[in-house]
Amino acid sequence: MSEDGLPKRILIVDDERNIADTLAMVFKIKGHEAMAAYSAESAVETIETFEPDIVLSDVMMGKMTGVDLAIYLSKARPDCKVVLFSGQAATADLLREASRKGHEFRLLAKPIHPQKLLDDIAGM
Repeated sequence: MSEDGLPKRILIVDDERNIADTLAMVFKIKGHEAMAAYSAESAVETIETFEPDIVLSDVMMGKMTGVDLAIYLSKARPDCKVVLFSGQAATADLLREASRKGHEFRLLAKPIHPQKLLDDIAGM
């Protein structure tokens, strides 16, 4: 649950299906409504009907990165919070470029323990 005790609608985006599905399951077990998307492009489609409060996205994915998705969401759904996570060093370059364009995003390092994610989401 979140600090206000209410469940959140969380979209987990990762091209590694096992990670996305496992995190969605963890959040569901803890009382949140959670869905998994396996690409940023799929997430863009999903947010139209799912309308998440929070998007938790991997950074390094196919054509559209998690940073691209976060920038899109900051315009299309400014009320939606975005948390990025990555285990790759190239992420820093993408975040610097986004910062130059006026976008700041929170980044968590992979691997991350599910309890850490639950704690972070609870504070949002």
